[in-house]
Amino acid sequence: MAVTTSLSSESSISDIRGVGAKTAALYAKLGLMTVGDMIHYYPRSYDRFDAPKMLSELEPGMVVSVKLLIVGGGTTFHTGGKAVTYFRAADASGQIRLTYFNQPYLRNKMPAGTTKIFRGFLKKSKNGNIYLEQPKSYTPEEYIKIQGTMQPVYPLSTGLKNAQIVRTMKNIFESISQLGDYLSEDEIREYDLISYDEAIRSVHFPVDDKDAARARKRIVFNEFLLFMMSVYGERGKEGEAVNHRPMIETADPERLIEALPYELTDSQKKAWKEIREDLCGPHIMNRLLQGDVGSGKTILAFLALILTASNGRQGAMMAPTEVLAQQHMKDITEMTKKYHLRIHPVLLTGSIKGREMKSCYEEIASGVADVIIGTHALIQEKLEYHDLGLVVTDEQHRFGVRQRESFAGKGEEVPILVMSATPIPRTLAIILYGDLKVSLLKDMPKERLRIRNTVLDESWRDKAYHFIIDQVKEGHQAYIICPAVEEGETDDIQNVADYSESLRKVMPGNVIVGSLTGRMKPVEKEIVMNDFAEHRIDVLVSTTVVEVGVNVANATVMMVENAERFGLAQLHQLRGRVGRGKDQSYCIFIYSSSAGKKPEKLDILEHTTDGFEIAEKDLKMRGAGDLFGVRQSGLPEFVLADIYGDSDVLKMAAELAEKISRKDSGTTAEEHRELYAELEAQKSKSVDFRTI
Repeated sequence: MAVTTSLSSESSISDIRGVGAKTAALYAKLGLMTVGDMIHYYPRSYDRFDAPKMLSELEPGMVVSVKLLIVGGGTTFHTGGKAVTYFRAADASGQIRLTYFNQPYLRNKMPAGTTKIFRGFLKKSKNGNIYLEQPKSYTPEEYIKIQGTMQPVYPLSTGLKNAQIVRTMKNIFESISQLGDYLSEDEIREYDLISYDEAIRSVHFPVDDKDAARARKRIVFNEFLLFMMSVYGERGKEGEAVNHRPMIETADPERLIEALPYELTDSQKKAWKEIREDLCGPHIMNRLLQGDVGSGKTILAFLALILTASNGRQGAMMAPTEVLAQQHMKDITEMTKKYHLRIHPVLLTGSIKGREMKSCYEEIASGVADVIIGTHALIQEKLEYHDLGLVVTDEQHRFGVRQRESFAGKGEEVPILVMSATPIPRTLAIILYGDLKVSLLKDMPKERLRIRNTVLDESWRDKAYHFIIDQVKEGHQAYIICPAVEEGETDDIQNVADYSESLRKVMPGNVIVGSLTGRMKPVEKEIVMNDFAEHRIDVLVSTTVVEVGVNVANATVMMVENAERFGLAQLHQLRGRVGRGKDQSYCIFIYSSSAGKKPEKLDILEHTTDGFEIAEKDLKMRGAGDLFGVRQSGLPEFVLADIYGDSDVLKMAAELAEKISRKDSGTTAEEHRELYAELEAQKSKSVDFRTI
């Protein structure tokens, strides 16, 4: 073991005082090889050591510190293979039980008359008595040293204890030289930040909540700045590519618009105008079509495909699942027959094999097929297009930039239209999808009935079941969403496996109940979703895997169990699975009794169906988000940053990134040498900040 008085980020982890070969091996399992790796291994939370309180002041369900006198000797009994030791303890305001597992030796360490400060999670038994389970104990002298501090709590792996990591971190910060900064002093002042060195030290050992928040803000700012510098750098390199083969406007799309049984909404008309002008304009289209669930994105994609085909070229549309691809194929085939469209669509998915696949490949290579609908099979290396003129990706957040580029690489200078139903406020969308122009669909089709929403506690579940039965009797279908797959994942929440079984016992014998989870094999999931789409299943019990799935117009009920466990945006996405047909649809949010009163986010969902309004309220509700923000599905994976909760910091970082990109002619600018060095280091680690 080496002892070093001066460390740098590049120093080996074994150079840290107190880190021997065994400890270094434990850290290596977490990917921590250098001092730099360690200082970026942030706490997941903090333990706050408040002044001890009296028992009469405490409420169950919280971590507490209390000074207690052990009353009588400890008692040990054995149950379920465990030795359970408990003590009676008291202060001037009352008594409490202390419970420990497999620690009978504590009877000798804490005899009657011992006074200690106990800290742990306060629980309430079924008979109403309060107790502490596995509390840590401190002498009054030990506790006074840590009282009022915030102690970091780190993610752990087998063999590593939190105290070990804390000691290692303290030894690092006693020996490490000052960390360099990406920003100038003027920039730090302008954006009300602290230095990077201070932020790293404070995020591990903050003085108080304010100190922790300031440290986190600076680290989040750095993460966003690196991401936005990468986005602006790529955008600057690419510029707007010249469209050497602009399309000409034809009558085919307009004939379809006139023949449709409904009128396009104002925002659909505006978006179609932008798409058409892109395809026929001087620059290659690279556009994001963002619209709430049910706002009519798909018909605009079909119009773009028809325009492409009428120009003698091929348009391809890629969906994230086979079921959704089949749905698109069914819809465009029916429209082709009904409206006599001059297109030849084909479907290509991974499950298509043998002669059918060979025939499909031949039609695409020869140009006979001019509209190709499919999944990832559309970007297989052996597939050749005759003249690919348009790429559409549905639910674009499921595909990374590299997949989009791989798809577009099937042709020369191919226009790209990407679609997303993820409700992100426009300002964030413009920042995050920096390489794309944005079209928004804000209004809903006039003929679409507003979904009726209700929020209920568990006592109403039976009535909700009766309502679902009535809907099935009328020929409709229903979804029921559970947060877990099977028992034991998390206590006190509904799981698909048990729920499906109990539901079959409650439902009449003629009501077919199916189940679906993300753990099922892809072919199994496809079978279940197809069975639901073809109405061979009446009620589908599922996890959130149906969040992006087939459109089942006949499904009129979405019931979400433990709704308080889901995020606002995710609940809204789930609600979007119903209300897709001509019949009135309903969404029932069931919250558990442990949630107490109706959660605020469910109240918001009950009174609005506007995804963009929900996204804005989500931002306001969450403020800075959890201390260590929740990662958003399909968006960049940051360590601490949260694009929703930290939207204000994201905007500031985007502003500075744009200023720096405009100001610096290259990556050699001395003022931002550290920033460009880190960008290069990120690239060498194959981190793709643009995979959004």
